[in-house]
Amino acid sequence: MNLEKNINPIQKNQNENNKSVISVLVNCFLWLLFIGNISYLVLNFFSIPEWMLGNILKINGFTILIWTTVTFFSAIVSSYAKSYLTGFKYQSKFMILCLSFTLSVMLLVMSNNIFLLLFSWLIMGVFMAHLIGIDATWGEAREAKKFTQKYFLIGTFFLAIGLLLLAFSSDKFTVSGLSAAVSTLPNQITLIAAFCIIAAAIVQSAIYPFHRWLLSAMTSPTPASALMHAGFVNGAGILLALFSTLLFASNTLTILFAIGGFTAIIAQFTKLLQVNVKQKLACSTIAQMGFMIMQCGLGFFNAAVAHLILHGFYKAYLFLSSGEEILQTKPEKDKPIKIKPFQALVVLAFGGLGAYLFAIWTGKGTQLDSSIFLTLVVAITVGQATYNIVKEKSLSVVQKIVVPAVIFVAGIGVYALMYNGVTILMLDMPMIDQPMPLSWVQIIFGFTFLIGFFIMKLRVYKKIPWLYVKLLNISQPNKKSVLMYKTKSI
Repeated sequence: MNLEKNINPIQKNQNENNKSVISVLVNCFLWLLFIGNISYLVLNFFSIPEWMLGNILKINGFTILIWTTVTFFSAIVSSYAKSYLTGFKYQSKFMILCLSFTLSVMLLVMSNNIFLLLFSWLIMGVFMAHLIGIDATWGEAREAKKFTQKYFLIGTFFLAIGLLLLAFSSDKFTVSGLSAAVSTLPNQITLIAAFCIIAAAIVQSAIYPFHRWLLSAMTSPTPASALMHAGFVNGAGILLALFSTLLFASNTLTILFAIGGFTAIIAQFTKLLQVNVKQKLACSTIAQMGFMIMQCGLGFFNAAVAHLILHGFYKAYLFLSSGEEILQTKPEKDKPIKIKPFQALVVLAFGGLGAYLFAIWTGKGTQLDSSIFLTLVVAITVGQATYNIVKEKSLSVVQKIVVPAVIFVAGIGVYALMYNGVTILMLDMPMIDQPMPLSWVQIIFGFTFLIGFFIMKLRVYKKIPWLYVKLLNISQPNKKSVLMYKTKSI
């Protein structure tokens, strides 16, 4: 017995050392991948050649852009996880899954053969489900893994139906071949295939009514949540950009726009009802994915890709800093929204200025087409942020005028730079920047979006009990993933 007691601590230390070595190796490998990608991207930004391996793989500017993005997020998350998961029983498993997920995304964006694309989409979901349920000793984590895996398999099923229908109808089994052939296919074929691919995309991005899987994935460790919200849910933007010609040929962009807009409004409402930090961030992600889908529906797939990259940076930061945020936050009473005439004038002025700068620097919103909605979203975003600044009591009147001007000129400048850079890297992809003519559906939905935004900001929904309860109910996770087991994570 004494011998066993002496051996166990040694074995335990050896296991901890092995975990540490694996963590360091995976982290170093991910940083090397990122450095290689970013170096190649910077050195060849304006002249990235297209490279193909038969009909199987295809690497271009878009591929390198997504590789650079996903390897950066994975490297940051793995660096954080090295210390955050120290002593965690499944630390090595987490690091290996993190690497595997990263490689599956890299495979997805360079797949030209549709069967390889389907395989990478499938394993991407499998790896993410295992990250969500990584703690096998925790009953809720096992339930969350099973629940989310069902959704990912449903998404893969829809994608398979859409791609195989196109492939056997056109006798083309490559992504590039299908993009060129969709205009020659019968309308019913393109319509069914488009609906299937849209379904796969909205499942992945947790768009309503497929949002519950993301709300049920809170059992994942914080680094896994950061990777999920910064990378995995953004896969819809990549998929829709790859099949932009199909969406145009099937005339389904307006449907995509409506789905995204509806989700963005509802998710913003539900975010305000949450008391759990992760649930708030999950609802925020769903709303941002709604905006991304809206941009695709407007014909701006380049804007959607720029949005998913910026959202990835923002959401990764929020998740990795959430612990510190909780420590520094204390409960506060809800204050009614009151704005003085001068403050309202400042908000309107900077909202309009933000929209004008965005239009000038990107060329969007200067004509009567769907690009007006991009400038509308910019105006709302700038106006909302300006409101938060002018209501800050610690700032003087002069500061309340100067601070928004400096911040928003810099912020919109960075966004415009990102937008134009992504557009350059996606130039060899068909129909990634095609404004749509304004339709009555878009105009009506634009007004609906604005009305919904003001109802949300004024919190009118709190005075309508049935609406409040409805919003609260649809923002609940699967019951089996919350407090159903007595066992606790070790």
